[in-house]
Amino acid sequence: MGLPADRVDRMEVYSCPLTYAHGTYVMSANRTITPLESTVVVLRTTDGVSGYGEICPLGSTYLPSSAAGARAALREIAGVVVGQNATNIGKLHVSMDAALAGHGYAKSAVDIAAFDLFGKLCGVPACELLGGRQVAQVPLYVAVPLGPPAEMVEFVLAERAGGTRRFQLKVGADAETDVARVRAVVEATGEGDTIVADANGGWRLAEAVQVVGMLEGTPRLRIEQPCRSFEECLQVRRRTSLPMVLDEVITDIQALLRATGERAVEGINLKISRVGGLLPARVMRDVCVELGVDLLIEDTWGGDLCSAAVAALAGSTSPSALWAASFMNDWTLEHVAGYQPRSAGGWGPVPEGPGLGIEVDEDQLGERLYEALADDAQREPVR
Repeated sequence: MGLPADRVDRMEVYSCPLTYAHGTYVMSANRTITPLESTVVVLRTTDGVSGYGEICPLGSTYLPSSAAGARAALREIAGVVVGQNATNIGKLHVSMDAALAGHGYAKSAVDIAAFDLFGKLCGVPACELLGGRQVAQVPLYVAVPLGPPAEMVEFVLAERAGGTRRFQLKVGADAETDVARVRAVVEATGEGDTIVADANGGWRLAEAVQVVGMLEGTPRLRIEQPCRSFEECLQVRRRTSLPMVLDEVITDIQALLRATGERAVEGINLKISRVGGLLPARVMRDVCVELGVDLLIEDTWGGDLCSAAVAALAGSTSPSALWAASFMNDWTLEHVAGYQPRSAGGWGPVPEGPGLGIEVDEDQLGERLYEALADDAQREPVR
C-alpha cells in the first residue's frame, strides 16, 4: 500500500546559488558577501502536492552555520522526514530532533516546506496556520552595507526615494567613524524614518560604550547587537537610554526569556532559521507580543522562498509589535518563484494563496543534490 495523501513521500534537496544585488555586502570584522549558497528542500506527497523551503546562511563566519553543514544535516535527517504526516509539524520537529541534535538552521528548511505543504493540503495560506492574517502588507527595512559615511547616505537616500523608511546601518568598525556614519544618515533622513545601528557583535565592550555615549539622545535611533556576547550587550544597555535590539544571541525561547528578564532588550531580530523554523519562531513571536518587545522578522539570507516565509510570519503578527520585516529577494538577482512576493514602496505583500502563496519554477532550482524516498517497510533515503 502507498502512503496516505497527507504523508511526505519524497524529499529532494537542491543547490541554488544567490548573488547580492548591490555588488558586495560588507559588515563588521571585514566580512564581505557576494555570492551565497542557498539550499532548497522540496517535500512531495504521493498525490503530487509539493512544499518548498529554503535555508541560506550568511556565509560561514556570521553564525555557526554553513551551506555545506545544512546539506550534511539534511541528509542525516532525510530518513525520518519521509513518511511523516505533513499536517503534524510538531511531530515532524520531534522526529528531526530525535535523529539529529541541534542544527536547527538546517531543519528550518524542512519546517518551511512542511508549512507550505500543509497550507496547500488544507487550501489556506501559511499565515493562517501561524495565528491568522493581521494585515495585507508589512513594512520592510533595508540593510545598508558598511562603507564611508557619504556612500551610506547615498544608499539610504536612494532607497528612501523608493518608499523605504526603515534602515539598518551596518557598523562595527572604529567608534568615531561609526558615529559619523550614524549621524550622517540621521541628518539626511527625517521624521517617520527609523535608523538601527547594527554592529553584528563587532564592537568590543569599550568601543560600544564609547559609541552609545557619543550617540546618546540621537532621535529615531536604535542600537542592535553591539557586542558578541549577551553579557557585554547587557552592560551596554545599562549605559544608554537608546533602545536595544538583540539578534545573534537570541537563539531560542530560553535566550529570549533571559534577555527580557534581565531588561536587556526593547526589540529582537527574529531570524526564522536561527531559531529552527516557523514553528519555534511563532512561539517566540507570541512571547514578544505579550511582553511588549518589538520585532524585526527576517532570516539570515535567502530568496523568494525565504521572503514568502517571512511574509507569512510577519503578516500574522500584531502590527503594533512589528517594527519591520525583510524581503531578501529584493537583495538577490536570482528568483525561483518569479520574484514573488515582490515589495513595492517599502512594503511587502502577505501572499493570499495556499501555503507560502507563491508558484515555484522548478527549472530555476539548480542542481539536485540528493533525494530520499519513503518506503512502507523501511523509509530509508536513497540517491
